[in-house]
Amino acid sequence: MLESNKSAVMAGGSRSPRDGRAPVIADVARLAGVSVPTVSRVLTGNIPVSEEKRQRVLDAIEELQYRPSSLARALKSGKRRMIAILTASTEFYGYTRTIAGIERAARESGYSVVISTVKSPDPDDALAAIGPALEQQVAGAIVIDFDPAGAELLRQLPAHVPAVAASGFSKGQPGHPYAFIDEYSAGRAVTEYLLALGHPTVHHLGLFPLTQFSGRYQGWIDALADAGLTPPPVLPATRSVHSGYEQGLRIADSPEITAVFCSNDGLAHAALRALHDRGVNVPEQVSLVGWDNQPFTEFTLPSLTTVEPGFGGLGARAFSLLLQRISGAGDIKDTVAAPKLILRDSATRPSVAGRDG
Repeated sequence: MLESNKSAVMAGGSRSPRDGRAPVIADVARLAGVSVPTVSRVLTGNIPVSEEKRQRVLDAIEELQYRPSSLARALKSGKRRMIAILTASTEFYGYTRTIAGIERAARESGYSVVISTVKSPDPDDALAAIGPALEQQVAGAIVIDFDPAGAELLRQLPAHVPAVAASGFSKGQPGHPYAFIDEYSAGRAVTEYLLALGHPTVHHLGLFPLTQFSGRYQGWIDALADAGLTPPPVLPATRSVHSGYEQGLRIADSPEITAVFCSNDGLAHAALRALHDRGVNVPEQVSLVGWDNQPFTEFTLPSLTTVEPGFGGLGARAFSLLLQRISGAGDIKDTVAAPKLILRDSATRPSVAGRDG
């Protein structure tokens, strides 16, 4: 295909860049004898290109190894090898670990990913996040449905785009397969564990009002109700760990609080520091349980009892569901996995002497 161009290219030097750098799109255009915009059109598929020029570009891509040969073959076959990950955050732990799980599973299956974030649950913001991702000619999309913004992304996705969701909610939106974390059972398990240790009740340090949408919150509520207890008011926090420290000071000033279930490890760690600063011993006077099993939790003093949600596995399961959608499978079943309670040193039986002992 490229024989007619070879003499011209050879006259200017090697087909590979002479400075040893990785080839760029201009190198592909030069070898194929076309313009840079023509190469771009072939890569994106947004604007039709004649079959003869398209083939020359694809051959140049392979010869220069401008992209992995698997991608060049995919372009030849017309099969899309990119998926979109749509999310409200790429910063917070649960989101990043889920995204990493998706990306790892996608890479192992020969797919690449494009990530787009939404700044709010507003429908216009959701559409603004979806548009650029779909311009990448994706094969499908995975939505991180951990919050109202994620739920709105799923609602606004065009119906023709194969889509699935990863979520910790108890149920999802109709028409989309879901990979779930069973947060509800874990929230119950934490609460029942602390009650079984002998604590009169369990307080919840949570991302309020966001926490009220989570399964872990509802599991806490129901476990207390089943024990005949009225749930105490939530100790409200934000994404900032400073709010966890402030609530830790409040806990230190409230002798009736002996057990606290925190909605993430960052808040638990901040509360732990506040209690230490006020001379309140953990776990002898206040028991703390976190959520996420972040790496640092094993090395806090005391080490933090926490929940391992399995975010990486959640991402892999979501990608598996998306492959089924892409393949046109009919009856796709949701998947559910239960988190694990990791017992360490930050929770124990309440002190008989209380805070004054």
